[in-house]
Amino acid sequence: MNKKQKKMLLRILTAAVLLAALHFVPAEGWLRFGLYLIPYLLIGYDILRKAWKGILNRQVFDECFLMAVATVGAIALALWEKSGDYTEAVAVMLFYQVGEWFQSYAVGKSRRNISDLMDIRPDYANVERDGKLERADPDEVETGSVIVVQPGEKVPIDGVIIEGSSALNTSALTGESLPRDVKAGDEVISGCISMTGVLKIRTTREFGESTVSKILDLVENASSRKSKSEDFISKFARIYTPAVCIGALALAILPPLVRMLFMGLGADWSAWIYRALTFLVISCPCALVISIPLSFFAGIGGASRAGVLVKGSNYLETLSQTRIVVFDKTGTLTQGVFEVSGIHHSRMEDEKLLEYAALAESASSHPISRSLQRAYGKEIDRSRVTDIQEISGNGVTARVDGLQVAAGNDKLMEHLGISYISCHEAGTVIHMAIDGQYAGHILISDVEKPHSREAIRELKKAGVRRTVMLTGDRKEAAEQTASRLGLDEVHSELLPADKVEKVEELLRSKTAKEKLAFVGDGINDAPVLGRADIGIAMGAMGSDAAIEAADVVLMDDDPLKISKAIRISRKCLGIVYQNIVFAIGIKLICLALGALGLANMWLAIFADVGVMILAVLNAIRALFVKNL
Repeated sequence: MNKKQKKMLLRILTAAVLLAALHFVPAEGWLRFGLYLIPYLLIGYDILRKAWKGILNRQVFDECFLMAVATVGAIALALWEKSGDYTEAVAVMLFYQVGEWFQSYAVGKSRRNISDLMDIRPDYANVERDGKLERADPDEVETGSVIVVQPGEKVPIDGVIIEGSSALNTSALTGESLPRDVKAGDEVISGCISMTGVLKIRTTREFGESTVSKILDLVENASSRKSKSEDFISKFARIYTPAVCIGALALAILPPLVRMLFMGLGADWSAWIYRALTFLVISCPCALVISIPLSFFAGIGGASRAGVLVKGSNYLETLSQTRIVVFDKTGTLTQGVFEVSGIHHSRMEDEKLLEYAALAESASSHPISRSLQRAYGKEIDRSRVTDIQEISGNGVTARVDGLQVAAGNDKLMEHLGISYISCHEAGTVIHMAIDGQYAGHILISDVEKPHSREAIRELKKAGVRRTVMLTGDRKEAAEQTASRLGLDEVHSELLPADKVEKVEELLRSKTAKEKLAFVGDGINDAPVLGRADIGIAMGAMGSDAAIEAADVVLMDDDPLKISKAIRISRKCLGIVYQNIVFAIGIKLICLALGALGLANMWLAIFADVGVMILAVLNAIRALFVKNL
């Protein structure tokens, strides 16, 4: 509880004690009025001041104005009738402030939960200079600097480990409680905490471009992108408040005039003015104005706790309507790490064939070539290799130990006039020929992510009716991957422009209420992410362009988080609709009772403060998403 909240709580308690004590003081007339004015001004002076400022600034119609008119009117009515009953006016202001304090505390608690969770901004970086460690502001550390992260410290800037090993706590970024083991050569992102070892890291980005900086920026700016529900409430409040003020004025004037002029009865002004004042208290729209934005704020915070960054409440609303999910393959459903998965039809020892392939591909930095070199597992002796020629899109030829070696795809074999044996398994096939004779082929596969199959199943459970994969892979490999993962449909051998065209087709085929999400990670996915109804990017290994173009970012690259994000969004939207129906429904019922004279100020207090407290409590439920 902050100082402001403590001060407000003290005012509430003091005013409540004074109001209770005055009940036993036998004062009459102006003395009684003066005594009751003390707790009234103590608890309501700030509301009266805000109402007055609103009038001066021509921004009259807000909840402060409604409370001021209602309570001052009730006091004036008690003075006019000489009843000495000022209790209701003071109680209305007191309970209104109780509701305001509760709302302030609830919002503050929600913000603190999110702030604690997102407390990932590092205070300093240990920079190694001339063999000594110096503390520096992360903003001042240049790319390529060597920083040292000791146990218990946060990784301040993205980089690559050059020395040491440790277990990293990534929970603030990914929501994953299990630590991640890292060693020399591994990439690390800022915001993680080194738990067990000292790490020397060479920075690959400036702090402003690092993961932690981008996350903080996304969270801070999320509230600026409002959902349709929030826009509706804002427009509703602008029309609703003046309307109820006019309605209250009409209720105070028209019925007495009708009774007096047309029915020959007494006007009974005080009774109708009391009804109008009750009507004003009931009509205060703070339950809606406060609880709806709070629901979205809590929903975005809950998603952040689960490792899903949503860039605005409008995207949270769109996510809840997702019925079609389109995936890129490499880096999204698969790890983007190529490994040798088989050697088939080899006419020599498998290890020897792999050795020839690794040596022939030794001059290439292509991921396929790197996977062959990793599988070989020994140091490459470049002196054994001569006459390397790379044939674009086909493969390479080289002379290894004096033998002519060819390594590549079907087209290379056809180009060289060598008959080959086709492979029917999923993956990239490297055919090998030695001195013009076919020697077998090596199968290289992209490793499937551990949760990809489960992710597709969970999306189906979450109500997604269609899952699609778009890839540049050859047809056979793409169809086998899609079948293994349980996808509904696959489109293969696509260029980046073809992916955009396919997404356009899918967008035209869906209904107006359905939303399409595209999930990707690479630079070439950025146009598709921007074109989809909602773009979802892989945050840990995804490209900057993809993360920038996306509306939702998965911090641990786990596709299983997509279904969780959809469930979080639907829970949040459910809470929003509950609050709208509950608040408006109770208000309308109590307004009708107030207009008919069946509701007094105490019911009005419930309709205002009670409904607000219940709506705020309900809104905070959106923060809790662990078991979704």
